[in-house]
Amino acid sequence: MDGDTLLTIGELARRTGLTVKAIRFYSDRGIVPPTDRTSAGYRLYDETALARLQLVRTLRELDVDLATIARVLARELTLAEVAAAHADALDAQIRALRLQRTVMRMAARRDPDEKEIRTMHELATLSAEERRRIIDDFLDATFADLDADPAIEQRMRAARPDLPDDPSPEQVDAWIELAQLVRDDGFRRRTREMAEAGAAQRAAARAVPAPDAAAMRVAAEVVATEGGKALAAGVAPDAPEAAAHVAAIEAAWSQVGDGAVGALLADRLAVGTDRRAERYWQLLAIVNGWPPVPATVPAFEWAIAALRSR
Repeated sequence: MDGDTLLTIGELARRTGLTVKAIRFYSDRGIVPPTDRTSAGYRLYDETALARLQLVRTLRELDVDLATIARVLARELTLAEVAAAHADALDAQIRALRLQRTVMRMAARRDPDEKEIRTMHELATLSAEERRRIIDDFLDATFADLDADPAIEQRMRAARPDLPDDPSPEQVDAWIELAQLVRDDGFRRRTREMAEAGAAQRAAARAVPAPDAAAMRVAAEVVATEGGKALAAGVAPDAPEAAAHVAAIEAAWSQVGDGAVGALLADRLAVGTDRRAERYWQLLAIVNGWPPVPATVPAFEWAIAALRSR
């Protein structure tokens, strides 16, 4: 086609693969105006119009809106600027689609009702600030008006869920479970009870020397180790074979210096032993990509039962 050749709208449609109706639409919007008209008023287009129309088709296939295309053709925007902005928009769409896919896969596994799937979708698509508010509301309810150990409260407030921009299905699943957990009334009551017990111990420690923190950490490790060994060996808490494990636990705890043994020690351990509380930290680790949090509560539950059986 030489520079003087003009194309009818039908010829232009055949060359571009667009419909005549679409070309008329773009012409009427001023995006690809006709170069000339025949004596009968039919539109004619030159090579420049053909090139513009091919660009329009390409950008529309990339889902660029007409207003932006018009600015590109008017040289108000460069293609590089449009490509960068569109790539960012596509990134956001891809993240949203991945979240939707994860919710659908979770729904397929759980077989939720209409309310549950709506809740799952809402939780999955919250912003980072909205996720922080959910956790802050839970922590505020846990520690409000208590003289809690500031180190414990600071640790919990610092460990907020930080879902990445491109989370894995496991991270989304963990976040939804975490959000539902901290909204559960039973779990909120339990964490409040644990915080109140901690505050009471903190108040009592003002009258007597506080237990050695390092010794308490060692003792807790012994409880997890001995309880874990007993569970792995299938030893019942009230079996004679449990005595050696209980003796090791009480020996380690004797270094704490609070004199707690037997049922008293069992009560002391029970204050902070809760499977859902441990699950809270496990879910946080998944969401934030931290190392996995091992499950030690079953070992503590065994130790508590064994101590109470003596």
